[in-house]
Amino acid sequence: MTPEEKLAELGLTLPPVVAPLAAYVPVVRTGNLVYTSGQLPMVDGKLTATGKLGADVSVDEGKEMARVCALNALAALKSEVGDLAAVKRIVKVVVFVASAPGFTQQPQVANGASEFLAEVLGEAGAHARSAVGVAVLPLDASVEVELIAEVG
Repeated sequence: MTPEEKLAELGLTLPPVVAPLAAYVPVVRTGNLVYTSGQLPMVDGKLTATGKLGADVSVDEGKEMARVCALNALAALKSEVGDLAAVKRIVKVVVFVASAPGFTQQPQVANGASEFLAEVLGEAGAHARSAVGVAVLPLDASVEVELIAEVG
């Protein structure tokens, strides 16, 4: 099953690539590596939720936002390579989590992105990862995800 077929099976379609919020591009390819810029949990051009994990947002809500970010990252990736079947491997995922003081469950939030990528891409979705707690993200987003993919 192709990644696009898997997305359809999950009832999902790749959204349009989210327009940059500042002076950068959504995706860059160098050789066989593709880097996405940080993707926020945008749906139809709007942020799905705002606030900090551990104060305003639950871990389950954060996981869902990380999943939306990963879907947006796949859309950016596909815009560069044309077909998600070209993805040989997701090499690295970085998940930034807007965290209230004392919040330490960033890895659980990041699992939303990691589990989604594995679900859509299978073994090619297995990756190295960092889950980083930060004070604030653009637009007061709760989660931001970037990835590096190897393509063939």
